[in-house]
Amino acid sequence: MLFKNLKFIFPWRSYQEKFIKNISKHIDDNHLHVVAPPGSGKTILGIEIVRQIGKKTLVLAPTLTVRNQWQNRLQSFFVDKTVFDDFSFDIKNPKAITFSTYQSLHSFYKTFENKADYFAFFQKEKIEVIVLDEAHHLKNVWWTCLFQLKYDNNITMVALTATPPYDSDALEVSKYFKLCGDIDEEIVVPELVKEGDLCPHQDFVYFSKPKEKEIHFIFEYRKKISNFIDDLKVNSEFISFIKNHRFFKITENYLSDIYRNPEYFSAILIFLNAISQKISKENLYVLGFEKDEKVDFPVFTNQWAQVLFQNLIVSDRFNLIENESYLEKLETKLRRLHIFENKKVDLIGNNQLYRSLSSSSSKLLSVVDIISNEYQNLKLDLRAVVLTDYIKKEFKTTEDKAVYSIDKLGVVPIFQHLRVSSIPKEEMGVLTGSLVIIHKSNIEAFGEIEPIENYNVVPFIPDSNYVEILPKVGANHLVDTMTRMFELGVFKILIGTKSLLGEGWDAPSINTLVLASFIGSYVSSNQMRGRAIRTQKGNLNKTGNIWHLVCLDPTDDKGGKDIETLKRRFDAFVGVSNSDKNYIESGIDRLNLPDNFTDVNFQSLNEGTITQSKNRAILKEKWHNAIEVGTTMSREIKQYYQGDEPFEVEKNKTFNDVIRYSFFELLIALLFFLPQFFVKNLNILMTKGVISFLYTLLLALGLSFGWKTYKSIKNYLQFGSLHKDLEKIANALLDSLYDLNEITTERGSIKLTINSLLKGEVICVIKGASELESALFINALQEIIEPIKNPRYLIVKTNWFRRRFKIQNYYSVPELLGVKKQRCDVFLKHWKHHVGTCKVFYTRHFEGRKILLKARLFHLSNSFKKTTKKAVIWN
Repeated sequence: MLFKNLKFIFPWRSYQEKFIKNISKHIDDNHLHVVAPPGSGKTILGIEIVRQIGKKTLVLAPTLTVRNQWQNRLQSFFVDKTVFDDFSFDIKNPKAITFSTYQSLHSFYKTFENKADYFAFFQKEKIEVIVLDEAHHLKNVWWTCLFQLKYDNNITMVALTATPPYDSDALEVSKYFKLCGDIDEEIVVPELVKEGDLCPHQDFVYFSKPKEKEIHFIFEYRKKISNFIDDLKVNSEFISFIKNHRFFKITENYLSDIYRNPEYFSAILIFLNAISQKISKENLYVLGFEKDEKVDFPVFTNQWAQVLFQNLIVSDRFNLIENESYLEKLETKLRRLHIFENKKVDLIGNNQLYRSLSSSSSKLLSVVDIISNEYQNLKLDLRAVVLTDYIKKEFKTTEDKAVYSIDKLGVVPIFQHLRVSSIPKEEMGVLTGSLVIIHKSNIEAFGEIEPIENYNVVPFIPDSNYVEILPKVGANHLVDTMTRMFELGVFKILIGTKSLLGEGWDAPSINTLVLASFIGSYVSSNQMRGRAIRTQKGNLNKTGNIWHLVCLDPTDDKGGKDIETLKRRFDAFVGVSNSDKNYIESGIDRLNLPDNFTDVNFQSLNEGTITQSKNRAILKEKWHNAIEVGTTMSREIKQYYQGDEPFEVEKNKTFNDVIRYSFFELLIALLFFLPQFFVKNLNILMTKGVISFLYTLLLALGLSFGWKTYKSIKNYLQFGSLHKDLEKIANALLDSLYDLNEITTERGSIKLTINSLLKGEVICVIKGASELESALFINALQEIIEPIKNPRYLIVKTNWFRRRFKIQNYYSVPELLGVKKQRCDVFLKHWKHHVGTCKVFYTRHFEGRKILLKARLFHLSNSFKKTTKKAVIWN
């Protein structure tokens, strides 16, 4: 056995021990796929897996830092009194265990002109195991050299990740699981906190308002776009151009083009509706609408204007060649307004406004507020790290009086702001790949860890209290030395780049982390966050506060692009709620932030957040209580209420209350109506008999109350109960996935729970299924209940009442079930059993495209809204 001299020299945690017992069982299919959060000891488990398999192994990591960590963990945790040197960092000269990176493997692969020689190399070197560390980092260009290697050489794949790419498209998810195999074990955050491997922690959001210069830029940007759109609505040349567009003028001749691009056609109709141009029934009839059916067109927003101009100026321009001179004028105007570049129209301001908000210099003051309060609270126990994207060395020489005029976010601007704050100067340091700064009083402590002679010490200008540390040739322990000083508390605040410290860097003492980073995916955000949630040996009371910075857009009710991006990142974060009710869930909803920021005083919000952040003892208690109420992580989907008015108001108008009210109103009216009717029609009863009298009564009732009855029934049919509908659809989907062997867990072990929340949301939770099964189910359910996009098959919910009241509900057949007609038929069978009668349409044929367009027009009002959200919850 290759690794007989390796043995873990410490006691295993209970969750690790449980996993280790099952390694041999999991490896039977030549796959072992482990999901575990940052701080859970994935690397140590990976080494133990390699040790037990006992075959020549290649370990692939995303960065050199993580690669080196493998070797460090092996020597520190698996080597006691013996020496283990049968390892290599050179993929060309492998040993028993070789540590490398994905980039190095790809570069090595490209050196072979004949790919057969590449595969032969692995056979010759007898490499039989490949470990994919942080497997979520796999890029498209890296798939080929791994896929073929796996199947041609019968390689055993071990995949370790904190965040499987569930939110990627279906093809990417399929490729990921094809390479890595199904998930064998998942170690979840609540278990790790319970075991003491992760500390209790909380995420906090600190808000800022843009600087006056930034606010002026945002308002001017919004104003010029608003003026541009308003001008279009009265511009006779543009109106004539749109009214003569082939889609509107001769709709019936271009149905196939319309069906291929329904958003474009929708944008044309919405614009014309906005200028009070009548949309003829003929225009809608050729699209599948009945003569008396009505389309509720939404407001012509910036989003719809963007769709319209993206097609006019770019996508459809070839077909508008006769209008080229006018389109050139339009394009010139868009370019002058800076809303058209790189063949992309941007009327939302996603790029320009996001850049101005995400890197707003107002966040520099937020960092100072946070660190000052944490220092005041924790004093000498503070260990704070601030991570950002760029160094910004151009601000190194900024004088004290000019610090507050710095208008860029970066390591040096943050250091400069903290340097002139009330925080003691000796308590901070800077650590990046090319810039290291410490206080001059800490030089001696530096020398006690590593000889200062290995470095040049240069005064920091403009503050001679600080020095820059410049390594001489051969000095390569600077990161380790600075980390050691931070761990010892020589300085308490460390400012660095996420590229150096964000992943793979280890400093267990961190109890405060400020993420001043605005670049990168939710995966990298989760890795950075992992720096602060690890436990520290000997510090049983450690808790971690993770701070996220948001600059609010004063022109956006929802807060703007900065908080929208943060919400997406939070999908990868599992944490405890900050409300009175204790629960553990992924996503930002658990922080109870406002939905609308129009009337929110962000300073009061920040004060409340600061107060909460000081209650670290309460934080420990909240985690303890929340963990006690659950046993496992389950996947859920939340369907948001989509009404224009608050849910309670809408509920009173359109759900059960409106039905009760309408029939109660009908009953009261009858009490007044019937006596009068009897008196007036007594002669009919006396002369023509009971039958004639009843016909007359029914006719009078129909004329008097038919409309009220019609409205009541229609409201019930249209709005019904979201709770019950979702439950029926979920069961139809679950049965279909069983029939198609997409879910193989015993049926009795799986439980679906449907709940309604106070704000009108409906939640579906699946328990008892495997990770992959749960993900497949939730992803498919989301496709069904989201606004219609472009499914292969479309279900129309129908029955006699719905046809009579002109009510139709449209649902997508999810991609997983719609790839073949036979699979769709299975879903249709279970839909009819659970949900009710329906029709299914194949949307790649002409008639089906017509129905698809009609369905999308019905969903126009929700086109740019968030209607659903996936999460995981501890229960």
